[in-house]
Amino acid sequence: MGHGHHHDHDHSHDAAAGTDVPAALDLNVPDSELSPSDVSRRGFLRNAGLLGAGAAASVLATPSAAAAAGLPHSHGPVGGGTEKGGFRWLAGDHHIHTQHSSDGLYRVIDQAGHGRAFGLDWVVITDHGSNAHAKIGVDKVNPDILATRKQLPDLLTFQGLEWNIPAAEHATVFVHPGRNEVAVLKQFEQTFDGSQLPATNTEAQNEAAAIAGIKFLGEQVRQRKVDGALFLANHPSRRGIDSPHEIRNWRDADPTVAIGMEGAPGHQAAGIKAPNGRGGARGYYDNNPSAASFAGFPLETYRSWGGFDWMTSTVGGLWDSLLAEGRAWWVTVNSDSHVNYLDQSDRGPGSDFEANGRYNDPVYTGTVNTGAGDFWPGFYGRTSVGATSFSYKAVMDGLRAGRVWVDHGRLIKTLDARVRVAGDRRPSTGTPLGGVLHVRRGTATELTLEIDLQDMPNWAQFIPVLSRVDVIVGQVTGPVAARDTFTAPTAKVVKSYEVSPGAKRLTVTYSLGRLDKPFYLRLRGTDGKRTQPGLMGASVDPYGPQLDVIGDADPWGDLWFYTNPIWVLPK
Repeated sequence: MGHGHHHDHDHSHDAAAGTDVPAALDLNVPDSELSPSDVSRRGFLRNAGLLGAGAAASVLATPSAAAAAGLPHSHGPVGGGTEKGGFRWLAGDHHIHTQHSSDGLYRVIDQAGHGRAFGLDWVVITDHGSNAHAKIGVDKVNPDILATRKQLPDLLTFQGLEWNIPAAEHATVFVHPGRNEVAVLKQFEQTFDGSQLPATNTEAQNEAAAIAGIKFLGEQVRQRKVDGALFLANHPSRRGIDSPHEIRNWRDADPTVAIGMEGAPGHQAAGIKAPNGRGGARGYYDNNPSAASFAGFPLETYRSWGGFDWMTSTVGGLWDSLLAEGRAWWVTVNSDSHVNYLDQSDRGPGSDFEANGRYNDPVYTGTVNTGAGDFWPGFYGRTSVGATSFSYKAVMDGLRAGRVWVDHGRLIKTLDARVRVAGDRRPSTGTPLGGVLHVRRGTATELTLEIDLQDMPNWAQFIPVLSRVDVIVGQVTGPVAARDTFTAPTAKVVKSYEVSPGAKRLTVTYSLGRLDKPFYLRLRGTDGKRTQPGLMGASVDPYGPQLDVIGDADPWGDLWFYTNPIWVLPK
């Protein structure tokens, strides 16, 4: 179960080796040969349903495997970093389009240069899967990406693509830079993109093709073709076609590749009221159920909440249902930038996208585009990744490990959240975001949280003010019997902190009590301008994000941050 979670160069990927599997997890070792502590640990995992199918996608199987392998950088959800904070927090955007997308406009350097100017450290260029892109686009964009890496050495520019997931929505797929990045992406797109599959495929065949595509990416890493490959599901609720079982199947297909989803979609400018803006829906979340939609989703699925996707914004909803299983599944935000609000350019004249796989370079028009739905990368949303260095590998490792918090409108400056044994005052202790703290039953634990509050204007030229921080806790109850489950009955807001006006920092220590049942926690914060009880009721989430109004949803007047979870499990 531990194999496949780490892709360090000196590490064997022989699935049969089994050397990195702790005894308690190795079902080839009989109970009689285990130490008493391993017997009890195996019993816990077995009772929770976390030994056997699906356990490889569970955090409960991963941390000890990483430790047993003695790896310097695990790709499992384990902690790291010894200084306060312990990481370089690198802000990025994994969903950006260029002139190589059929609905795009800008050059790679335009998007990357703006992203850098607006404070990003890393970007992923993700042009659309299509006939033209699959045939020539992957090759055509690469020289522009190589040139951008030279021109902007202080920005990490990944090459990726936006995958038309067979039977589902879109996803960001990207790989570590290297001599095979084009070959791997091109083979992946030509083989597994929904646009390239037979129209006669059944839904089951397409779902299988999606799983095969994720496994293909993991295999390219194991064969050392590329040093890493990641998958993040984009705008998962927009059309209601990413069913819960598909998400679970993607994660299970290869947990080192399929790591999460957009917690909030791009296209956030689309909600700005007319005539100053498009007057549409934030994220273009203005759809209704179709024949392809998952029938179990409520109508609220198809709208954004405080700019975030319903799967993420609903306490006790789909994201929590995955976390309650022990599934490491992370959330991100990005721009999904195609054509940007208030820009004054258009596609170059004489463009023939189908023939050339790209539009001609943009030209200045002098006309301000108030109807565009997008912001430049870094202008509004950012995904902050705890990295051990400024490098492509460190960003991918940090994403894979879930050391990630996200915000809109630069709501906060920095965030350091950890869980530690209660009273452990040693500096640099505690398990960070994405991590797993193992303690004996009955041990008291606590959350420590430090947030540097914003003191600089954001790109809309005001200083955001954090009003409230919520601590959300849910029990780890093990794999669900029905893979289309999308609720988690134990998840709820357990504590809220009001932020003092004029404060420069929020420092909190919150007692999590003595460990009785395994649990996870996650954090959320807001400027407090638009709130309402969550979908599961006020007793679960009294002041959650508000359902965004189509036609009148100013993104700057409704700012939130979210963190990824930390688990606390018995030894």
